[in-house]
Amino acid sequence: MIVTESRRSRALQEARARHATARVPSEARGPNPPIGRRTGLFMALFLSVIALVLLGLVMALSATAAPSLSGTDSAWSLFKSQAMWLGVGVFALLVLLRVDYHLWRRLAPMGIGASLVLLALTAVPSIGLSANGARRWLGAGPVVFQPSELAKIAFIVFVADLLSRSDRSIDDARATLHPVLALTAGLTALLMLQPHLGTTLVIAGVALTMLYFSGARLSHLMVAAVVGAAGAAMMVAYSPWRRDRMLGFLDPWEDPFGNGYQTLKSLHAMATGGVGGLGLGAGRAKWGFLPYAHTDFIFAVIGEELGMIGTLFVVVLFVGIAAAGLGVALRAPDRFGMLLAVGITSWMILQAALNMGAVLAVFPVVGITLPLLSFGGTSLVATLAAMGVLLNVARQIR
Repeated sequence: MIVTESRRSRALQEARARHATARVPSEARGPNPPIGRRTGLFMALFLSVIALVLLGLVMALSATAAPSLSGTDSAWSLFKSQAMWLGVGVFALLVLLRVDYHLWRRLAPMGIGASLVLLALTAVPSIGLSANGARRWLGAGPVVFQPSELAKIAFIVFVADLLSRSDRSIDDARATLHPVLALTAGLTALLMLQPHLGTTLVIAGVALTMLYFSGARLSHLMVAAVVGAAGAAMMVAYSPWRRDRMLGFLDPWEDPFGNGYQTLKSLHAMATGGVGGLGLGAGRAKWGFLPYAHTDFIFAVIGEELGMIGTLFVVVLFVGIAAAGLGVALRAPDRFGMLLAVGITSWMILQAALNMGAVLAVFPVVGITLPLLSFGGTSLVATLAAMGVLLNVARQIR
């Protein structure tokens, strides 16, 4: 018994020494407890996801009637599609919640490789599907998906695996920092060919966050952030339509019927809702006044119909996911689980912040959905699948 305890003590000390640079408590190391343990953090995450999904389904019913009627004879067509994808997403969440997250390490290279190939295929005119000036989709007939949503999961798993390998020290920039930044640059380059600025910003933000929590030097991260910001500024400066969109965000009244139209209509919807809202289904912005009300601007529809109370409820739920996700990361059983939790949580929060900020004219419009709430099949399924992985980590926390 004494020998066993001594060996265990030495093993724990070696594990702590290997991961000494990670910003996570050393006592979070150790063998995984049995899968199925429902902790407070697990329940907080699970209930927040359920609440957002149910609210999203209700708002989809309200916000998709107008676009459904413009494309078909039924006001239910888009809602039925969203309900179908929700079923697929819930199934994915429940399955991944039960599958040990360590399994994904073996599939990480294959996943990121497939994601890069699929993103490259969207740029091929005869293969990629385009809409509203963007070429972001693959598929045929009723089966159409967005590879960028799948790339987010693959990217997080691959980076988490890379940064948690015992043979790679975070102090060795060539073995950790440089490969992650190179992959981020390649992935964002393919995204900008679509173009998809919103997902590009999310991927870059997730990469920096995961590198920070892995223990990378702040000086290196600051240099990478400055270089990335300079590249983004150049893309805006030398792209007329991006420059016009940015100027429209800074002063929407300068072009109220052009680049500032969406921002002004979004703010009008939020102001009309007041504190208590006009009532579920009573909003007017979704009836053609606010473009993409059921996708990128679903938060404005919530504000108009459910008022400030409804929007604050959404914000509280995302804050709950952020707090619970960080708690899971700090108590994860190993470094890989910690980085998975950090990556998935930062993805959810960054994307939600960009979307809600655009609706409130805090950030420019970058064409990105609000996780778990906006209409969109691939986005919903990918988000629920990622939350399933995060919940699996939460079930194994120490």
